[in-house]
Amino acid sequence: MKPRYVTLMIVLIGCLTQGAAVAPAAAGVSFAPASSTVDVYDFAEVTVSVKAPQAANPFIDATVTGQFQREGSSPIPVEGFCDSHDGTLYRIRFMPAVAGRYSYSVKYRQGAVDAASTGSFEARNGKRRGLVRVDKSYPWHFVWEGSGEHYFWNSTTTYSLAGWDEDTIRKSIDRLHALKVNRLRVALMGARVKDAQAWDESVFPTKQFTFLLNPWLAQRPDSVENPGFDVARFNVTHWQKYERLLRYAREKDMVISVIFYVDGRRPGVDPFGKTGMGGEDEQRYYRYAASRLAAFSNVMWDVTNEYRLFRDDAWAEKMGSFLKQCDPYDHLTSIHGHGDFRFRKSPWADFAMYQEWDESGGYRYMLNNRLIQAGAGRQMPQVNEEYGYEDHYPKGWGGARKAPARSADTRRRLAWEMTMAGGYQTTGERADTGTGWGPDTGGGWVNGRGDDAMVMLRGYAHLVDFFTSFEWWKTEPREELVTHGRFCLAEPGKLYVIYLRSGGEVTVKLEPGKYKARWFNPRTGEYRELLTAEGPEWTSPKAPDAQDWAVLLQSLQ
Repeated sequence: MKPRYVTLMIVLIGCLTQGAAVAPAAAGVSFAPASSTVDVYDFAEVTVSVKAPQAANPFIDATVTGQFQREGSSPIPVEGFCDSHDGTLYRIRFMPAVAGRYSYSVKYRQGAVDAASTGSFEARNGKRRGLVRVDKSYPWHFVWEGSGEHYFWNSTTTYSLAGWDEDTIRKSIDRLHALKVNRLRVALMGARVKDAQAWDESVFPTKQFTFLLNPWLAQRPDSVENPGFDVARFNVTHWQKYERLLRYAREKDMVISVIFYVDGRRPGVDPFGKTGMGGEDEQRYYRYAASRLAAFSNVMWDVTNEYRLFRDDAWAEKMGSFLKQCDPYDHLTSIHGHGDFRFRKSPWADFAMYQEWDESGGYRYMLNNRLIQAGAGRQMPQVNEEYGYEDHYPKGWGGARKAPARSADTRRRLAWEMTMAGGYQTTGERADTGTGWGPDTGGGWVNGRGDDAMVMLRGYAHLVDFFTSFEWWKTEPREELVTHGRFCLAEPGKLYVIYLRSGGEVTVKLEPGKYKARWFNPRTGEYRELLTAEGPEWTSPKAPDAQDWAVLLQSLQ
């Protein structure tokens, strides 16, 4: 963890009172200390109770700030947050990344009232995986900071997952975890629609599900297009529910990509508009999210979904940088746009995200973006964040053009292509089994609920199993080593992966030596042994059928 001093959000004034005592001027303010022990990558939390709050607006007129320090290290400043509508409760959280003894000082200030408390706790190694980082040694890839394991990104879209009742949220997370999904895209502020017919999907509100996510207090919270948000006051009930979602996912090592807006151009979604974009009120939204959520180790930030539909590049630069400043732990951050990623050199952008649909977003597209990124002088992971949801828009946007069939099989094949280009992908399950309609067992990419009829992610689980069986992060795209039309990832002399889209055979140029050779069936996850391969050139037998197959060659030296 690196210290981050944030003058925009943290002001430590004067000397803090020692011990747990409260200054006489702050009678009625009390502190509940952090637990005496906490796991590394969990968080210590100090609560501040105010018996008779005087702040006209507790989200603006009162502050809780603090600093946390491990013995022998520099202090880290952290900002707290109001967790009650009336200003009677505040919290401040700190996530230790290293085991050891920590001390802290916390201060509450409102007008002339100052109250302070100090304390300490022990951070112990609970063997948690920690934050996902970009791998410094292999910067096209990711690694778990806590364990040092490499992170094979296998993500899916679940925009309005937080709109479900909590039992359905947990069951949906359980199901996706069992399918080896390790990242979910979850909106803080989702598209405000009456139903998902806007996207040709049969998802409707029910007693258990709503599209109306309200991060702020609203005059009309049930209104789709005109909720009347008070952007100076947060709806803590919504944030508390989102935290419970985060906590449940964290225990399963599932990362949540926190999306600040989904479909911001729709009425009711963006309370700031063009005149307020990037201003004080909007910054407060991002700062509040960081103060509440950054202490969760399983967070990464998506500054917004499809920003070009309602914001511009200058806004993205400003808010990406601001969000980084607000986060003491430097969680992974990026932004979702269309086409080219325009922030290849921006310090706040840790990985590149694209939206390129269907075959045009496959192998060649991702490989080209990797080459462009390398040409910019900075390597970073490449992710196609949206490339067409399963069985979605079968006739193209509004029927205006024909789109390739978006089946479980075509989505899976595209995932293989992107991986073979050295990149990663985020998919989305079908939603046509519906919510509040028909079988009422689904919701897919719209709200994260699925059922046993959805088979797409089973194929993705085979992809995960295959690549995590060897050191995939050490391989590079090397299509020049194989027959034209085949895809190859290689660590020459050690390991070669070849992907055949439609069966056949492949000839591969090898470094001298002998290699264990196997077919891998991406549809079933099964291997078939082949005779030992030898360099400098080897031709495989024909694939068992005309479907897609992979060849895995591993050195026997």
